Amino acid sequence: DSVEAEVYHGLDIDLQRAIRSNELEVHYQPQVDLADGRPIAAEALLRWRHPTSGPIPPTTIVGIAENTGIIGSLTFWVLNAVLRNAAHLAKEGITPRFSVNLSTRTLVDHELPDIVEQALGTWGVPPGRITLEITESSMIGDAERTMAMLTRLKGTGVELAIDDFGTGYSSLAYLKRFPVDELKIDRLFVSGLLADRGDHQIVRSVIDLAHNFDLRAVAEGVEEEDTRAELARMGCDLVQGYLISRPLPEREFRAWWASREKGR
Repeated sequence: DSVEAEVYHGLDIDLQRAIRSNELEVHYQPQVDLADGRPIAAEALLRWRHPTSGPIPPTTIVGIAENTGIIGSLTFWVLNAVLRNAAHLAKEGITPRFSVNLSTRTLVDHELPDIVEQALGTWGVPPGRITLEITESSMIGDAERTMAMLTRLKGTGVELAIDDFGTGYSSLAYLKRFPVDELKIDRLFVSGLLADRGDHQIVRSVIDLAHNFDLRAVAEGVEEEDTRAELARMGCDLVQGYLISRPLPEREFRAWWASREKGR
């Protein structure tokens, strides 16, 4: 950890400043309905261009925030940025469902559901338009505590997704017990879908599993038309990836969404 601490040294103070002075940005990667190409949702992705170090990768931002105890304020900032944008877009009749990634550390923060509820109230966004994404691995540590947290989050009215599904070792029992709405198929399996029989089987299994539990199946990292066509054939619900659109800054995202809805 000392090596990590050394790498993050100084950046933690910069990150606190960046949160306070709105130096961070959220970009949005659209998700479309596989059946008819309609835009449905978008994943919110954190961006930080450091004044001297340039762009800092999202995983590093989260790592710094987790290691220095400011993940709570980072989560709060992201949530409010997304909800503010959702409120603005709604005035123009653009109403995507927005996905926000939750760090493993925030899942143990007792105040998280209150923070979510407060932010939703502040911006007047219907809770069903927000999906909180949690990674599969973050659910494994303490199943009882995770269960309690997810139940409280679900109580705020938001939707819940398991991100990177298939990369961990979560049992089917979790799916039965946890109040989730969506499974996201990891890009690792999606990219190998056409070439690797094992990846193909995993993707098919996750889609079937999702539908057996009445959940949405979302494929990440879709970059080629052949992949999209195969996912459609397998009955996947939504796709995101460079084939559809790269993550876009707020203004570009709004324009993309408006033209996509119009162009149908």
